[in-house]
This record gives sequence, structure tokens and C-alpha cells, in this order.
Amino acid sequence: MDQALQLVGALMILVAFVLAQARRLDVRSYLYLGTNLVGSGLLAYVAVVGEQWGFVLLEVVWAAVSLWGLIGRLRVRALS
Repeated sequence: MDQALQLVGALMILVAFVLAQARRLDVRSYLYLGTNLVGSGLLAYVAVVGEQWGFVLLEVVWAAVSLWGLIGRLRVRALS
């Protein structure tokens, strides 16, 4: 199960990144930020279970930055 979660999380992040690099997905879009948040959240969970602390740090920060971007987008939208 952990390997399936790792694959899903990694694919989510990588597909979003590839689409952004191909200019098919805006890095500020809800889809990009949400995909990164969920993908990194899955990877962070697997890393915590496996006690891989460097990986936990990487994925928790990745998720936090994605969440920060989403919150920023929602605030701008609420003010409009």
C-alpha cells in the first residue's frame, strides 16, 4: 500500500510539473497547487510511516508552500 501511495503522490507532482514546464498548466492555478498539495501530502504520510525524516521535511515544506499558494489565491478571490 505504501508503494502505491508513493507512486500516486510522485505522479501527481511530476505530471503537474511537466504540464507547467510545457506551459499547459499555470503554476498559480488551483489545479497545480492542489495537485502539489495532495501529492506531497501523500508522500509526507508515507515518509512519516517509514521514519524517513529528510523526506518528511521535504514533503511537509512542499505541501506547506502549496497550501500557502492556495490560501493566497483564495484571499485574492475573496477580496475581488
